[in-house]
Parts: sequence; structure tokens; C-alpha cells
Amino acid sequence: MQIPGYYEFCNKVKTVSGHNALDKLPEMLASVNSVKPMIITDRGVNGAGLIEPVKKALGAKVKAGGIYDDVPADSDVKTVKDIAAKYRAAKCDSIIAVGGGSVLDTAKGVNILVSENSDNLMNFVGFGALKRRLKPLIAVPTTSGTGSEMTLVAVIADHERDVKMLFPSLFLLPDFAVLDSRMTKTLPAALTAFTAMDAMTHACEAYTCLSKNPLSDSTAVMAIKLISENIMQGVKKPGDMQARLALANASALAGMSFSNSMVGMIHAIGHSIGAICHVPHGVCMSVLLPYGLEYNLHKTGHLTGELLFPLKGAEAYNSAKAEERPLLTIKAIREMNSDLRKATGGKHPTCLKEIVDRDGNMMVPREVLSDIALLSLNDGAMVYNPEDLDYKDALMVLEKAWEGEPLDRKKIKKGKKTSLVKVKD
Repeated sequence: MQIPGYYEFCNKVKTVSGHNALDKLPEMLASVNSVKPMIITDRGVNGAGLIEPVKKALGAKVKAGGIYDDVPADSDVKTVKDIAAKYRAAKCDSIIAVGGGSVLDTAKGVNILVSENSDNLMNFVGFGALKRRLKPLIAVPTTSGTGSEMTLVAVIADHERDVKMLFPSLFLLPDFAVLDSRMTKTLPAALTAFTAMDAMTHACEAYTCLSKNPLSDSTAVMAIKLISENIMQGVKKPGDMQARLALANASALAGMSFSNSMVGMIHAIGHSIGAICHVPHGVCMSVLLPYGLEYNLHKTGHLTGELLFPLKGAEAYNSAKAEERPLLTIKAIREMNSDLRKATGGKHPTCLKEIVDRDGNMMVPREVLSDIALLSLNDGAMVYNPEDLDYKDALMVLEKAWEGEPLDRKKIKKGKKTSLVKVKD
């Protein structure tokens, strides 16, 4: 139950941001008395040569206890257990996680097991399961989207049960977040697009969901502004290091925001699509963002309207009437997705049926929408959504998102509390 006027906000991650931020790694390790870190990454990151600047930054004084580069696209419990065993065998004393959301979440899971001297990650599911500080963790993101370097949550899959489990705890916050523009320079255009839209979704849901607060609002708004101003430049001109750094900062700000305000139905449905269809999380977020904002309009239209300012700037915001701003915000997001689809040669989807694998096969067939809708109702993110959803609601949203059609808002008849402004159709 929410207490009016009361909120909590915590982010104790020391952020080091800049074009050569990795150079500070030895100082970070020394400050936490670490001499033998394990580097956790994936084959893509290692293959792109992104571990080399990390090793170079460590220099001769610090020798990594090992490099694990086989983290899968979806962090899973078996991988976490395997890495923890290698960490213990090498007698490591800290973790440097270099990668995207899966790598960072995997590293958090490993840190739970090695710190708690356990082999069963299931013992630590849910709030309050962790009781003490974990071993040092340095997060070096290679995408600008998940914000995991700033979050107190790890999302780890159990593929045998087709579920993604949440491990929330303040103890999971990394000790350091290193935002170095060099680490996202090789990110392909499509990955740049949907990871940035992942961060955009974090910020938008943080600003409109039930546990929003003044501090999470401020970080969300700045994240949206930075993404809006830099996303197309980052996609079209990947060598623009200023744009790369701006998107990295935006992702961290959005992570800081939603880690303290939580998210809602967009993430609940997105988690379920990922669990059943194995679609990358950022892709799900890109497609679902306008639909979540639309569904919640009658309760949070005034908040959605406020987002027009960081999205389109002061002139666009001031020239629009209050009742027009919510739909203009959603329109701007849809236009952004369409522009990104053009800029990536059709690789950035605008609806669920456009999501394909490397062989061009549809990843979200229409016949699984009912399964996704059912699974999403049990996702913890639903608790923080401004409006309730039942199975029919979730399925309706999914069907419209599959086709790429706007929601029929006249069919959304719920809502004991309405928006502060009447949204103009």
C-alpha cells in the first residue's frame, strides 16, 4: 500500500563516465581490496575485441583470475552455477562484468552464489532473501539500454520451466559502473536502436508507474531527453563518440530511475514474450512501449503528456494543448520506431509480427499470444502498473501490438481514477 508523500530512493553505485573511463579500473579494484577479479562476458563482446581495453586498463599489477566468455543471450541458472564454480576454483575475489543485460544479470547471480557460498540460486528469489553485502562487482556495459549497471534487480531465466525469475535486493547494486564510450562503438545499428528504446521504456514506465517519486522522475526525464537527442545520431553515425557516451549516460539514468520506481505492464508482457519466444528484451520494449502508454492513458494521461517536453522539446510542448499532449507523446514514440526501422534497413520492428530471427522466421507467431497473455499476469511488474489487466486486456494489447495497430481506447472501460486532463482523440 502506498503512503501519500512517502518514497524511498537509493543508488549507491559509483559512476565513472567518460571516453577513457576504463583507465580507472585499477583504482576501483584497489579501493575494494581486490587483486584477482574474474571477468565475465559473452562471445560477441570478446570477439569484438572489447575485453582487450579492459585487460590493458588493468595493466601489469592486476591479473584476472579468469575470463568466462560463454554467457548466453538469456541469463540462466545453469550458467550462473557454472561460472560460480570456476570463480571458486580460481580463488577470485571480485567480478568485472563486461557486456549487455544478460552478462550483467549473470554476474549478479554469480555474485549471490559466491558471496553466500551456495549452489542453489533459488534460495535467493524475492525481496529480503539477501541479508548482507556481496563481493565487489564492477559493471562495464557494452550496450546502452538495460541499465543493469544501476539496478538492484537481476532477471535470470530457468529455461526448463520457461520462466524468468526476479532477484531484487539493494545488495545487488554494483560497486562501480564504468561508462566508457569505446565499449559501445562496435554496436550494430539495430542493436543500438532497440537497446536505446529499452532505456526509453525504462524511463517512460518509471515516470508513469505507481511508485514514481521526485528523484526517479528527474533521472527519467533526463534519460528521455538524452535518448531523443542522440538515438538517430548513434544509429546513423556509430563513430560519433559523443552520441555514444550520451546514450550510455541515458541508459544509466533510466536504470537508476526504474530501479527506484519500478516498471509496469510493458515489462510484464515483455518478460513473457522473452520467456516463451526468446525475443531479446530491448526488441520487446521497443514494440510495446506505445501500447502500454495507450492502455494507461485514462489514469496517467497527464504524466504521459508531460513526457512530450523531453521527447520533442519546449516548442512542441508549449504549442500543444494539455489534452493533446498525451497522444502526441505516443505519436512521437511511434514515429521514432518508424524512423529507426528505416535507418536500420528494416531490422528494427514496429510490431510483433515484424520480429524475425536471423533466418527471417517469425519469432512471435500469433497462436502463442494467448500463452503470453496468461503468463504476463503472474509477472511482478504488473503490481506497479497504474491500471489493472486481466487476461482479455493483455490479449487485446498483444493482438494490437502484433498487427501494429493503435489500441481502441473506447474498449478500455476500467479506471476508478481518471487522468487530470481529458485526452483529446
